[in-house]
Amino acid sequence: MTTKQTNLRVPRILIAADRSSAGKTTIAVGLMSVFSKLGYVVQPFKVGLDYIDPSYHSAVTERFSRNLDGFLMNRHAIIEVFSHAIRGADIGIIEGVRGLYEGLESLSDVGSTAQIAKMLRSPVILVIDARSITRSTAALVKGYRSFDRRVDIKGVILNNIGSPTHATKAKEAIEHYNGIEVVGQIPRTDSMHLAMRHLGLVPASEGLKRDSTFRKQLENIEEIVQSCVDVDKVFQIAKSAGQLPQVTPKAFVSSRKRQAANNRRVRIGVAYDEAFNFYYRDLFDLFSLKGTDIVFFSPLHDSEVPDVNGIYIGGGYPELFGDELEQNRSMRDSIASRAHAGVPTFAECGGLMYLTESLTYGGRTSKMAGVIPANTNMVNKRVIGYVAGTTIRDTVIGCKGTQFRGHEFHYSELTDLSKKVKFAFQLQKGRGISDGCDGVQVGQTLASYAHVHPLSYPNLAANFTESCAKFKDRITHSTRSP
Repeated sequence: MTTKQTNLRVPRILIAADRSSAGKTTIAVGLMSVFSKLGYVVQPFKVGLDYIDPSYHSAVTERFSRNLDGFLMNRHAIIEVFSHAIRGADIGIIEGVRGLYEGLESLSDVGSTAQIAKMLRSPVILVIDARSITRSTAALVKGYRSFDRRVDIKGVILNNIGSPTHATKAKEAIEHYNGIEVVGQIPRTDSMHLAMRHLGLVPASEGLKRDSTFRKQLENIEEIVQSCVDVDKVFQIAKSAGQLPQVTPKAFVSSRKRQAANNRRVRIGVAYDEAFNFYYRDLFDLFSLKGTDIVFFSPLHDSEVPDVNGIYIGGGYPELFGDELEQNRSMRDSIASRAHAGVPTFAECGGLMYLTESLTYGGRTSKMAGVIPANTNMVNKRVIGYVAGTTIRDTVIGCKGTQFRGHEFHYSELTDLSKKVKFAFQLQKGRGISDGCDGVQVGQTLASYAHVHPLSYPNLAANFTESCAKFKDRITHSTRSP
């Protein structure tokens, strides 16, 4: 990897926590919203493999949040994603994942918030869940700071404060024993809570569209954070960030000349609505750099797939919209006919579920698109974790022998899967659809439980674009032939 130091000192801050459910998401979203309302251009980020928290970031900043994951991406890729996204921003705010040091393993920081803080030389504000503790907060901060001195913890925000006395005792203890400033004290209040469901928070895009009180919830969080956090001190901490290492771009490199020369610009239809909205924005940027036009459509509300050369159906909550998806028969037929005609189709998790014959949830079975010869059942057992695998067949997103990483997170399983179905992925880590096999392949359709990031699957955007271009060429040639 070629790197060089620059004088780029973009203000940036990482909001970490002592544990899961300490309140870092609401506090991070609140800070993003406050800085945005103050006139700053805020670029949000999320550590780890998460689609839902970034939806809140994007809703309050009006800039697409980006994911940073030290298991999926190497140091070069993380710095490149950050540098690509931060352009034009006044401050970068990174929300951590789980506890500060939680990661893939017990004896390394791979996949952790701490790993990202060190890679990006970002100062950290540690959120402490102070419910029922005062002086002990000082011991927590001391332990977190001494555990890895390379992690630059510059401030503390206390959450779940029960009274002024509680706040005073905890603040005095932390500052006395650690010499570090408490920059915020958030009261214990239901106004700092967001709606939850089985996979986590309700996605912001769905909440804003279907819940009239949702916007008010975000406004309440902003008001509490603004009144209870010293935003000026937070910005001073952000400005203390060290020089950001610069890397030579490898992924975010335009290939427009090649696309223009070959006259192969393609259109990819992307399913996007309340049922399907789990996407990494970096993939759309890479599609654009490859000369690809993205056309969004809704399996819930539109009658058919638009005129495109490829289809991408990401994850989401199709189980919550089973009746609506079934009732939109024209869209189901349109999806099926395109897939059977050989239109390159790529689906992940929720998209996989939609492409099966049926989906059963809460005792109700709904018809789906019927591209994959299997049925989907929602179960009580959660499947969650990283995956690592190898492609054992050529697919629309790459050739046989490609090694990739990703993650899986679902409460469903496929049943009655036809024995004629071919799997394209062999997982060395993860469960997949069945016993480490994933990536159902039917013609030019590939559907998997695994979610992959474009920087964790080599040349994903370029490969899928090429598959769509070849399909376009075949159709163009067949229409011109006598």
